[in-house]
Amino acid sequence: MIRTGRVSSREVVESHIAQVRRVNPQVNAMVSDRFDDARAEADAADARRAKSPDDLPLLHGVPCTIKESFSVTGMPWTAGLVSRRGVRAGGDAVTVQRLRAAGAIVLGVTNTSELCMWMESVNRVYGRTTSAYDTGRTSGGSSGGEGAMVGSGASPFGLGSDIGGSIRMPAFFNGVFGHKPSGGLVPSSGQFPQATGSAALMLSTGPLTRSARDLMPLLRLLAGPDAGDPMCRAMHLGDPDAVDLSTVTVHDVRDDKSLQRFPIEAALLDAQEAAVQALARRGARIVKTSIPGLSDAFELWSAAMHSRNKVSFAALLGGEGPAMSTASVLRELPMSVAGRSDYTLPALGLALAEYLPMLLSARLMTMTARIEHLRGRVDELLGANNVILFPSHPRVAPKHHAPLLRFADAGFTGVFNVLEVPVTQVPLGLDARALPVGVQVVGARGQDHVPIAVAQALEEALGGWVPPAAWS
Repeated sequence: MIRTGRVSSREVVESHIAQVRRVNPQVNAMVSDRFDDARAEADAADARRAKSPDDLPLLHGVPCTIKESFSVTGMPWTAGLVSRRGVRAGGDAVTVQRLRAAGAIVLGVTNTSELCMWMESVNRVYGRTTSAYDTGRTSGGSSGGEGAMVGSGASPFGLGSDIGGSIRMPAFFNGVFGHKPSGGLVPSSGQFPQATGSAALMLSTGPLTRSARDLMPLLRLLAGPDAGDPMCRAMHLGDPDAVDLSTVTVHDVRDDKSLQRFPIEAALLDAQEAAVQALARRGARIVKTSIPGLSDAFELWSAAMHSRNKVSFAALLGGEGPAMSTASVLRELPMSVAGRSDYTLPALGLALAEYLPMLLSARLMTMTARIEHLRGRVDELLGANNVILFPSHPRVAPKHHAPLLRFADAGFTGVFNVLEVPVTQVPLGLDARALPVGVQVVGARGQDHVPIAVAQALEEALGGWVPPAAWS
């Protein structure tokens, strides 16, 4: 609409600023704005269109939001860590640069969990972000601010990162699309914290959108090597529109006995069945599949994080000082419960849990072998043109604090970071409580266009994003 002159960039930017101001007092998703700069950039975009209407970049004049853990020139860059309060970015992360070069206008930066390592976006710098559909429920983490902004209609698209579900859980809990790219496809340069060692292949940067059709154009802009990320490499990106679903086998994983530890809500099982039926009508071959080993998904993810990362979470939590020791973590725990610590309870718990694999080296070796066995099984199922449908989470957006008692639920997403495969989170409407339901679509490494093609088909068949009643 902006490119054709039906609306101006300034009008679109102003409408989204108005929506941010409407919803943000309740959801607490945008933690710092740049509205004045965005208005000036929109005016410049409109002037450019008036002068050269046939020479405009793909995202000319389109507003967006960015997760606060990405550096955005002049904006806060804390990742929710109190010791970084006051830190401002001196430049743009490479992915932010690429979006801006394509014409995007950044409205502001959004909330994350402390150091991007928890499934609720809460920290001692900015507080807690809520779901766009129910302020009593979590927006997910760690890209929860992006999920809430996009889900509430306050941003056309957002930029997030995902090392254990941090794009997909917020997308799921907020009823939007999110894509975790293949490991190494999109650079993570300019993020804090940044994964180290081979764990960098578990960290994926990708888009959150309200339409599946927006995923691939954004992925093409974001992808490609950068000197700041030695693990990123060039990959061929296929075309979702060229995928013939009649040639795709859909492995439907729902009733897997290995998931009995994690009872899945009936609404999510029903939604996945609706997705299966919709794909069958498009000619896809449906196979009910079991993947042994998924019952230990969280343990597999934890083992991979420990063995692949060169810098510990405890070291990051310590900020500029020494890494937090077991003793210092234990001292902070009661203060955190009482609300008198600079650290959140989940962050301290993660730092403490980090020491456990060191005491269980034999178990760690076993888990590493199991990861490779699982990788072989998944690669065999996927081939080059197949997908796995897998529950996004055992339940819809949990109430605040509830994930503390069910932290292993994060394994539903984290296991696919370990395998470095692309995954598209697809919204499938709302349940009887008007909360989003959805499904993960998993593809083969380097074949990101295939799960995105399935997402597009499901959007066409089942409707995709449903605006929250409170904000529509």
